Amino acid sequence: MRVFKLRGMVSLRLGQRCVSWVPWVAMALLVAAASGAQSPPRNLKLMGDHWTAWDPPAAIEEGAEVHTVQRGDTLWDLASRFYGNPYLWPQIWERNQYILDAHWIYPGDPLVLGLQVESANVLEDAAPEPDAPAVAEAPSPRRTDPFSRAGVFGQLGSPDDIYCSGYIGTLDEEFPNRVIGSEYEVLGPALKLEERGELTAALGAVDAIKIGLTSGDIVYVDGGQVAGLSPGDLLQAVMRGPVVRHPVRGNVVGRIYEYQGRVRVLSVQDDTAIGEVAQSCRPLAVGASLKRFVPEPIPSERRTPLRPVNEPVSRERLASAPMILYAKDGLVTIAQDHVVFIELPAGNAEPGDIFTVYRRSGGRRPPVVIGEVAILSVHPTSAVAKVIESRYPIYVGDVLDPK
Repeated sequence: MRVFKLRGMVSLRLGQRCVSWVPWVAMALLVAAASGAQSPPRNLKLMGDHWTAWDPPAAIEEGAEVHTVQRGDTLWDLASRFYGNPYLWPQIWERNQYILDAHWIYPGDPLVLGLQVESANVLEDAAPEPDAPAVAEAPSPRRTDPFSRAGVFGQLGSPDDIYCSGYIGTLDEEFPNRVIGSEYEVLGPALKLEERGELTAALGAVDAIKIGLTSGDIVYVDGGQVAGLSPGDLLQAVMRGPVVRHPVRGNVVGRIYEYQGRVRVLSVQDDTAIGEVAQSCRPLAVGASLKRFVPEPIPSERRTPLRPVNEPVSRERLASAPMILYAKDGLVTIAQDHVVFIELPAGNAEPGDIFTVYRRSGGRRPPVVIGEVAILSVHPTSAVAKVIESRYPIYVGDVLDPK
C-alpha cells in the first residue's frame, strides 16, 4: 500500500499494492480535490523498495535518530509522538529539507528527527538539588527529555511573522501578476445630484464601494492562462514600501516589499483570472503585485538564557558584524516580538539561527547586551528575524553576533 499524508491528520490510502503508479496518482488528485487539499506531486520515482516524489539523502549523519515513514504517519502525529507536541511538526520538516511539500510524505522515506542518540546519562553532571534525599529517585520524564538540557524547545515565531512581513529586494523588482480590480468596482452605481436636489443613480462610471480588500473578497488578476495561472494557485500579494539605507554607511540597501496577504485563483480566462483573498495581513489594495506563494516551515529551536551581560563579545569582533536594517511597519523603537529585517551574516545563515543583539559603546567601553533575535526566513540580500528577548529598546543600527 502507498500512503500519501497531508499536514495534520488526513491520509489518502490508495489501493493495496502498486500495479501502475499513474492510475493511483490520478485517484489521489480526485480525492485531494474533494477534500480541499493540494494535489499530490506527479513525478514519482522508485527509490530502492518504495515510490517517492522527493530525493531523500543517501547518507544520514551519524548519531541522528531516524524514523522511516510508515503507513499512517503524518508530520503532525510524529511530532506528537517524538516531541510531545504536534504543533512542533515544522521542526521535522526543517530537519528534512528534501521534502518540498509538507502535505505529502511517503512510506519508506527517512525522517531525521533532530534527536542525537547519546549513551551518557543526561543527569550525570547535574548538581544535586538542595535537601535532596540520600537515595536517588527515578528521574521524571521531563528531566530526561534531551531538549530540557539546553533550554526550552519550541517555535521561534508564528506564520504571520513570516507571511505577513516581507523582504528587502531591489529598487524596482518586477512581478509576474497584479491585482487589476475587485468585484466592488462594478457594484456601485454612478451617483448624481440633480438640480432639484434629488440624488439619482445610474450604471456607467465605476465607484468602488470598498477599497481595502480582506479575506473572502473577489479580485481580478491579470495574466490568466497566458501567464501560466491555474485554478487553485496561491499567490502572495506584495506592495512596494520605502527605500532602505544602511544605518552607518548611508548607501541604498534596497526597498522593502510588504506582504499584504494571499490570493487563491478560482478560475482562469485567456489573459485574466478571478481570485479570492484567502488571507489578509492588512487591507489589500487594487494594484498590489502578485507572485507565487512559497510555504516556509516555522523554525523551532532550543531557547537558552540570554548571554550574560558581564561577558559581552569584544569590540573588535563586532567591527564588521551584521546590523538591523529596518523594522516591520517602520517602527523606531523595537522590542520583544517585533519583526525586523537584518543584514545577512557572513557564512551560511539559516532559519532558526539565534543572534545576540549588541549596542556599541564609545571609547574603550565594552558593547552592551541588548537582547536576542532569531532568523525566520532568509532572502538573497537580507533575512527576516524576530526579537525573542529584549533588555532595552532595540534600534535600527544595533549589531548582531551569533549565539
